[in-house]
Amino acid sequence: MMRVDELPPNALRVVAAMFGLIWGSFLNVVIHRVPRGKSVVRPGSTCPSCGKPIRPWDNVPVFSWLVLRGKSRCCKTPISPRYPIVEALGAIAAVAVLEVAILPLGHESVIRAFCIYLTDFAAVLALVAVAFIDFEWMYIPDFVTYGGTVLGIATASFRGMSILGAAIGAALGFLITYIPFILVYRVVRGRAGMGIGDAKLLMMAGAFFGLWGIFWTLLAGAVQGSVGAFALYLLRGKVGLPEGVKQELEELKKAAAEGDEEAKEILEDDPLAQDVDPDEIGLTRFAFGPFLAIAFIEFLLFNDKILDLAHEHFFFN
Repeated sequence: MMRVDELPPNALRVVAAMFGLIWGSFLNVVIHRVPRGKSVVRPGSTCPSCGKPIRPWDNVPVFSWLVLRGKSRCCKTPISPRYPIVEALGAIAAVAVLEVAILPLGHESVIRAFCIYLTDFAAVLALVAVAFIDFEWMYIPDFVTYGGTVLGIATASFRGMSILGAAIGAALGFLITYIPFILVYRVVRGRAGMGIGDAKLLMMAGAFFGLWGIFWTLLAGAVQGSVGAFALYLLRGKVGLPEGVKQELEELKKAAAEGDEEAKEILEDDPLAQDVDPDEIGLTRFAFGPFLAIAFIEFLLFNDKILDLAHEHFFFN
C-alpha cells in the first residue's frame, strides 16, 4: 500500500491549496446564508445585493474578486473583502493541515492519512465558519458544534484516544463551561456569563482533544478575546452589539409589542436582549466564539508544541 512519503510534497501542497480555495468559496455561502435561515445548496451562487446568478468565471476564488475590483459585475455593488479573505483562509488551512498533520506521518498509508486530513480540515473549516458567523451575528450554529462533536468522537483513534475517552471529553468540555459560566453565573448575577453556543464549542474541543484541549481552548481563547475586545474598543471607542444582532433584536421587539408570543419567549430567553448598559464594565456583550475557534485551531495544529511548552514550564521546573 502506498505511503505518504512516496508522494511528491510540492504537488500535494498545490493540490491542497486548490482544494482549500474551492471549500473556502463554499464557506462564504455558509457564512452568508446559515444565519439568514437559507439553504446552502439552492439556489446556486447569487449576488447578495440584486440576487442575480453569478456566472462561473465571476466565481473563481480570490481571482474574480481581484479582477472585478471588489464589485459585482451585475449591479456594481461593492463585494465585501470577507469573500477573498475566507477563500484565502481555506487555502491556508488546507496547506497548514497538510504540513502539520499529514507530511510528518511518513510511513503511514495514504488512505489513513487522507482520512486524518479530511477530519482535521473539516474541523478547521467549521471553526472558520463559526468565527465569522459569531462575530457578525453572535450565534454559533448547532449543526457545527453537534456535528463536530460527533466527528471528534468517531475519529478518536486518529488522535490516540478511545471513543469512550472522546465522549467523556465532550461531556467535560460542556460541563466545565456550562456549570460555572452559565448556570452559576446566572444565579449570582442574573444573566449568563457565556452563551450556550460557547459551551457547545468547548464540548467539540473536548471530543477532539480531551481535557488539555478544553483548557487550552478556554484559557487561550479568553486571553485572545480580551486582546481582541481591547483592540475593538480602541478602533470603535466601544464594544457593542454587531449591526446584524441589533437589527434582529429590533424586529423581535417590534413583533413582541404587536403581540407575537413566540417573539416574547425568544426575547425572554435571549441574553442579548437583556436591558443592560453595553458600555458598562463587566456587562459588555462580545462575541467570544471567534476566539475560542482560533484557540481550537491552534491546538489542532500545534498541540505537540503546546503540550511540550506546558510540561517544560509548569511541570518540570
